[in-house]
Amino acid sequence: MVTVRDAAFDVFRRLGMTTIFSNPGSTEVSLLTDLPDDLDFVLGLHEASVVGIATGHAIAAERAALVILHTTAGLGNAVGALATARVNRTPLVVIVGQQDRRHLAFEPFLAGRLAQLAGDYPVWVDEPVRPQDVPGSIARAWHEAMIGHGPALVIVPMDDWLAPAGEVEQAAPVRMLVGRSPRPESVTEVAELIDASSHPLLVVGAGLDSIAGWEGATALAERLGCAVYQESFGARAGFPQDHPQFAGHLPAGRSRLRAALAPYDLVVVIGAPVFRQYPYEDGTLVPAGTSVVVVTDDNSEASRSPADLAVLADPAEFAQKLAVQVSVRHGTTAVPHRVERPAPAQHGVPLRAAHVLAALSDRLAPNTIVVEETPSSRPDLHKLLPAREPLGFVSAAMGGLGFAMPAAIGLKMAAPERPVVAVLGDGSSLYSIQSLWSAARYDVGALFIVLANGRYAIMDRLAEKEDTGPAPWPAFEEVSVSGLATNLGCPIARAADISELTEILDEIIPTLSTRKSPLVLEVAVKAGRDFQA
Repeated sequence: MVTVRDAAFDVFRRLGMTTIFSNPGSTEVSLLTDLPDDLDFVLGLHEASVVGIATGHAIAAERAALVILHTTAGLGNAVGALATARVNRTPLVVIVGQQDRRHLAFEPFLAGRLAQLAGDYPVWVDEPVRPQDVPGSIARAWHEAMIGHGPALVIVPMDDWLAPAGEVEQAAPVRMLVGRSPRPESVTEVAELIDASSHPLLVVGAGLDSIAGWEGATALAERLGCAVYQESFGARAGFPQDHPQFAGHLPAGRSRLRAALAPYDLVVVIGAPVFRQYPYEDGTLVPAGTSVVVVTDDNSEASRSPADLAVLADPAEFAQKLAVQVSVRHGTTAVPHRVERPAPAQHGVPLRAAHVLAALSDRLAPNTIVVEETPSSRPDLHKLLPAREPLGFVSAAMGGLGFAMPAAIGLKMAAPERPVVAVLGDGSSLYSIQSLWSAARYDVGALFIVLANGRYAIMDRLAEKEDTGPAPWPAFEEVSVSGLATNLGCPIARAADISELTEILDEIIPTLSTRKSPLVLEVAVKAGRDFQA
């Protein structure tokens, strides 16, 4: 007898979802025991880490990853990570277990009110009416995730898996061709606006983070000779950040944003929202006399953009076609982007985070994937570790902590040939420290550099800025990230000064393309403001 489970496995295979990321419970046992040899299972010790690993895998593989979660507690633990996946525009197919269909009416033990638990962060949620509808629902979820660039949920009662599949209905297309090729007239209109402007500016974002996107953005910028800014809180880089026309990241406050945009009469934003800010400040986003054009393939992003013109189209293809149509400008209006390095660290003197980042910048290969989750040091990371190839920078656009460590694992799983380095604060690392067990268990050769100052440095800075009295949260200097990593089976190293740091980096970094075991490098850094402040 062909069961619903058998039919679902066929859907997994057809759609390329042969790796299952999960922290299962009893409602998933009938699905997961005795898996076929061609399906791989990756265990995470917490649901947020499971979703984070799957998110990293989907980003690198450029296709939806499969996640299986356990009813209310499992989905509830994963909601923050699902929100990050949505804002990072990452496709996931998420199957959530439910109690036995035959007594759901009585709300038995482990029954969940699941459809609304993740709010509107999923791009699609389905509760199949019959067991036989489950395979088709999973197939549709894959298409919904890929089209909607986010997590799609299918809620499946535990008894459905072993029910007879019956005559399997074709409830979703076998293949779907999706394209948002720019309309020629839209490209022409934007080209004419640029040609009519005296000082255009290009702003890029995560929507251009591909080989085609970088090529299109670079060609456009070089024809215009204009400065190029990266969006403020982007999850990925949309332009080579070592290019001479790269001017840095847009400020996150309105007053500084207006000052940055003041020299330009036209701002063309491609593959980025317009404009994400934090914290709130009074005043307009752009100065008077500056027009804004936004090009995005995200419906909601286009609809909420405070732009003079929004174009819904594939960002990479639009940039490529726009580069062909705009007139070549001789000379350049680019703003010089100077990178100030910290003063050299002295032997025996406590390190700053910027010293660690500078040491990395001297050693990392251009194709390294840098995964960031160090809020207090992010400006320095942007300056010292520019993205030099597509997928060179990955972060959580949502802003919540707990993403970088599991995401780095998934990224390395899907792109084993590339070096992967996660740079985290020690406070950030504690949100998903259990994911190190998965890295060790599945031989994932990522490097996790933990900048350890024993406190939430970004929170301390924000409290100082408010100047309303002392903050109530204590330091946690007694917490040893390397000790926790050791207990989770992950190899560790420690560095307390520049000599120890450079010795370890010189040994480890050349191995990152081929190594099969993770490493946590805990670096003691001095709390306080780094050199850029």
